[in-house]
Amino acid sequence: MEDAKSNNSSGKKYDVENGSIIGDSNRVEICNSSSRRIVPEPVVAPSMETNMNIIQTYQLPLTKAKKYPAVQTLLLAYQSLGVVYGDLGTSPVNVFSSTRLANLTEDDLLGTFSLIFWTLTLLVLVKYVFIVLHANDHGEGGTFALYSYLCRHINFRSKLTIHNVRMESVEGMAYYSQAESGSPLRSKTKKFLERSCAAQNFLTFVVLLGTCMVIGDGALTPATCVLSALQGIQSLSPKITQDHVVFMSLIMLIALFTFQRCGTSKVSFCFTPIMLLWFATNVSVGIYNISKYYPSVLKALSPHYIVKFVSRNGKTAWNLLGAVFLSITEAMFADLGHFNKRAIQLAFSFVVYPSLVLSYAGETAYLVRYPENINNAYYSSLPKSVYWPMFVISTLAAIVASQSMISASFSIVKQSVALGCFPRVNIIHTSSKHEGQIYSPEINYILMILCVTLVLGFKGGVELANAYGVVVIWVMIITTFLTTLVMLLIWKANMILILGFFFPYTIIEGCFMTSLLNKIPQGGWVPFAISAFFLTIMLSWTYGRSKKNEYEADRKMSLPELNQMLSSYRAPGICFFFTDLVNGIPPIIRHYIQHTNSVRDIMVIVTVTTLPIKTVLLQERFNVGKLGSVEGVYRCLIQFGYKDSQSMEGDDFVTLMITKLQEQAESTTEKQKIDTAADRGTVFVLGRTILKSNKGWFARFTIDYLYRFLQNNSRPAISMLQIPPDKTIQVGMLYEI
Repeated sequence: MEDAKSNNSSGKKYDVENGSIIGDSNRVEICNSSSRRIVPEPVVAPSMETNMNIIQTYQLPLTKAKKYPAVQTLLLAYQSLGVVYGDLGTSPVNVFSSTRLANLTEDDLLGTFSLIFWTLTLLVLVKYVFIVLHANDHGEGGTFALYSYLCRHINFRSKLTIHNVRMESVEGMAYYSQAESGSPLRSKTKKFLERSCAAQNFLTFVVLLGTCMVIGDGALTPATCVLSALQGIQSLSPKITQDHVVFMSLIMLIALFTFQRCGTSKVSFCFTPIMLLWFATNVSVGIYNISKYYPSVLKALSPHYIVKFVSRNGKTAWNLLGAVFLSITEAMFADLGHFNKRAIQLAFSFVVYPSLVLSYAGETAYLVRYPENINNAYYSSLPKSVYWPMFVISTLAAIVASQSMISASFSIVKQSVALGCFPRVNIIHTSSKHEGQIYSPEINYILMILCVTLVLGFKGGVELANAYGVVVIWVMIITTFLTTLVMLLIWKANMILILGFFFPYTIIEGCFMTSLLNKIPQGGWVPFAISAFFLTIMLSWTYGRSKKNEYEADRKMSLPELNQMLSSYRAPGICFFFTDLVNGIPPIIRHYIQHTNSVRDIMVIVTVTTLPIKTVLLQERFNVGKLGSVEGVYRCLIQFGYKDSQSMEGDDFVTLMITKLQEQAESTTEKQKIDTAADRGTVFVLGRTILKSNKGWFARFTIDYLYRFLQNNSRPAISMLQIPPDKTIQVGMLYEI
């Protein structure tokens, strides 16, 4: 073992027993932009089975959240106004006009304003800004981030669990929480979740449902915001009909989705000044309306006005909750990966929240004087001298508002692909500084088609507003449930704080949900239809991937079997066999050797991963280890940063790999064998698996039709690799499950 270590000139010390890599050094350097971060390298214990656990080398187990300088945080807070808060910032245009109240009194209007204020304060400021944003997973937000965060502390073993990559040999890593709490409820909850496949499957389904809701919101929000903003143009002339508004909306929406390819930074650079102007003008108009129409309107901040309003209106007040819910959104959490927690908190607390409160207060003050104008409350409350400038600003702001959920959809899909429960799509990183700023062409155009369909189908009716409210409340309820688990199992918060979070928010959001369920026949069914579409895709893909992994795990090759086959079939040269199997030798290698009756003198089983950092140092990019005692067979993990070129063409890649292989050589004879094989040429072998089900009709339909269709139309796992086509062989294998 010492001889093997001394031959490793790279400074890393590895040895292999029974196919496992044993790390002897305790840290490696990873380059991220201009800075270096030191992260622990996991020590992997030997296993009696063939566990190629080198795959876990860069899980970044103990990395801390990146710290941003104050100036950069302020810049990100400024940029977030144009991406995160467009949806929330333009809500004053919709809320009062959606209430549909008749015979209004002053107390009714003050009660409605009080409801809006406390909804904003409790559900957005307190819940999301002060609590939920802290439950992020390495800077990523959303339902998938919460799930991933939980998976690092709970050992999920269900076959349908999303992308379970925890291995027995890394159970003791600091990346995973092993500490047991003294709280009986906490311990029992953790044991229940780890032992119950039904609970794990239920949690997986809830996460997928929440994710599908957010993606659907990416189509609903643009349609709702742009249509509602353009409604004001009809006051210019009676000849302007709703069909004209729909046509203009379609042009703006298509232009918006086309602009997404420019990336978050360029989008925010263009959109943020618009939103800053929007917030500033709304504050000015709000203060003007308060001083002119009803200076004491802020007394409605007292919650007793809500009690008076509900006691007076009963069921009408309950129906009103659906309209009030239009004043909030969950986008800030889903968009977290595009910026950072502190920037989003600063932007909301000091710009967005005060602006919204003053804007709603101004509308309320105006409506106290002119309650008959509630159906067009926002535009009616504007002073005539600034009506058209504000109309232009509001239209531009509505376009910006659409951006928040589009960006959130990109982030959610990226997380879904990374966790293996969404077909692989093209993810383009649009920033070299912020890993979370991404763009997906396929998702972008799917959302555009859905959005255009919604606009043409509903033409700006109340149905779109109802659909928006339904999707937001369900995502919020799921977020409350997952955050409670995080507080209980990970944060180990005081039980009083946990109950103080869970029960109040469950009651509040439950009230909103019951009100919005009443809207399902009036457009509220739309998010469920969109979610069903995406849920079918995600469940089919997750089910198919789980069956594929199960098949490979049951039929993976053992070291003695591989050694026996290699003793009979040898050909000169080097073979690089690419696989995404984390544990073991994939059965497709057996299939390849049996049908070609040959394998090169040197075979390297390669797995490629992309890390959530900009670049990996060249000397740290390739991690090679010998595969047990099998002669001429090695295992290699190639790790790229998201901005690294993944080119394997030319001589540079082969030369570097030969150097790494020779570092693992234990004798001069082995080095000479590697050199001789390199002179005889190299070949790149890619696997292509096709699944076929032999079970019941449901499994056959899911695997043979849905999963196969998604597999044929998704990007290959190694689509980003640039492999020389004249040296590439693709091997297909049928998995009968």
